[in-house]
Amino acid sequence: MYKRVLLKLSGEVLSGEGEKGFNYERVKYLIEELKSILEYGTNVGIVIGAGNLFRGREMEELSPTIADQIGMLGTVINALYLKDIFEKENVKTVVVSQVSTLPSIRPIHYDDINLYFDAGYVVIFAGGTSNPFFTTDTAAALRAVEMKAEILIKGTKVSGIYDKDPKIYNDAVLYEKLTYDEAIDKNLKIMDTEAFSICRRYSMKILVMNFFKKRNLLYAIRGENVGTLVVPSEL
Repeated sequence: MYKRVLLKLSGEVLSGEGEKGFNYERVKYLIEELKSILEYGTNVGIVIGAGNLFRGREMEELSPTIADQIGMLGTVINALYLKDIFEKENVKTVVVSQVSTLPSIRPIHYDDINLYFDAGYVVIFAGGTSNPFFTTDTAAALRAVEMKAEILIKGTKVSGIYDKDPKIYNDAVLYEKLTYDEAIDKNLKIMDTEAFSICRRYSMKILVMNFFKKRNLLYAIRGENVGTLVVPSEL
């Protein structure tokens, strides 16, 4: 049973695959899954993308530095949206960020994060790494290390890490377990190399699983055989 986890989600969790904006039915599903693990007293940090609003790097008319900053602000929008919805559902939530000083957002201080968890808050990390050129995968790896998580769980729309895209190839093979070195050497696209590298450096386990299969998050927290686990070579 994991007691402190970082949950990385795409913006599509809030909208539906290929959709934009916010779909409240999707958000309700997220809340139900989240409540199922909070009941066990698990500390939860969240990093969410902004693909439901816009993807900065798809704006080809913009320079990468500006496009990435727009994407970072998109994650702030999503974080504030979740905070308000969560609290209406009696899930205590705090948003922390280094890129915004809005009244409902607090700066990131390590000691404060521990206090939030001790008080039963879900902590949403907004604004990516606070620097352009890095994705929310890398931000999730960084925040997982900062909050001393036991594991980084990446919720996706596939069952885990495959040797090739299962949506294209019917013979794609699902890995049950990989090492960081194997994930990097095989150039597996489920997470950025930078994210894998940070987790390797600090021995942060990664679990990639299908978030849209009901109760999968709870099974993952229990340590059951769900998705693909990425671990140090010695495990």
